[in-house]
Amino acid sequence: MTGPRPGRTAVTKQKLFDAALRLVGERGAAGVTVDEIAAEAGVAKGTVYYNFASKDALVDALLRHGVDLLAARLRAAEEEADTSSAMASLVDGMLGFFAEYPAFGQLLVSELWRTPGQWHDTLSLLRDDIVSIVRGQMQRLSDAGRLPDGVQVGTASAALFGTLLVIALDWQVFQPERSRDEVRESVLSLVRGLRPG
Repeated sequence: MTGPRPGRTAVTKQKLFDAALRLVGERGAAGVTVDEIAAEAGVAKGTVYYNFASKDALVDALLRHGVDLLAARLRAAEEEADTSSAMASLVDGMLGFFAEYPAFGQLLVSELWRTPGQWHDTLSLLRDDIVSIVRGQMQRLSDAGRLPDGVQVGTASAALFGTLLVIALDWQVFQPERSRDEVRESVLSLVRGLRPG
């Protein structure tokens, strides 16, 4: 007897992730059924349950998968020696990710601040992962004396994360004619405005 082929399982899971992301991004996680996810992915309902124990397990895995992808992009900034280049890389990475996965941005916004939210605990941990990467870059700015007195690194990090998330969604929904370069430069102008004096 042979088990599932890893390559085939990975392809199926990606189809399920993509389908769930489209539907959940449009209507929120609570408003989507397993039947709809299966139909959108073009698979049998049993395939969803074969790969994930439940819809909740699929959404939980989807959130983790998306944040892992985002974190990988943001970590590219850690390779930059210059703080200005690192911040530009971080901003560009986040904007690029949400341009590629706009439904994931909608999912984060709709579920992250929902009270009470079914995925609040998972999202809190995932948010902390992303904010810690942003915090690393903010700490570099602080160490270089580029944050005004009294600005806390933690607060600035959370603010930048929230700003980038909202700006990315605003760009995708209300200003799609703007280029990514234009949006990035607007954000970086705000960050540059944090310099002391």
